[in-house]
Amino acid sequence: MNSTETPKGAEPREGPIARAIETQTAKLPSDTFLWAAFASIGVSLALRLTGHKHGATFMGQWAPTFLLLGIYNKLVKLHGSDRVDH
Repeated sequence: MNSTETPKGAEPREGPIARAIETQTAKLPSDTFLWAAFASIGVSLALRLTGHKHGATFMGQWAPTFLLLGIYNKLVKLHGSDRVDH
């Protein structure tokens, strides 16, 4: 059996750290992450225009991270974790 496979009849479970993170991030509105991405892009643009190339690159690289966190947040809200539908 592959290490990523779950035994037959066993449901995959989230660990306590993942559950704690999901509980806290589910409290945030989904658009929080979208605004954080826009802010990152704006700060990056401002830094670039003022000649801080490295800082602009660093800040700009956060935008996709915030967007991915927003997708994860939305998925957790829609599907939950360890939800068992009977």
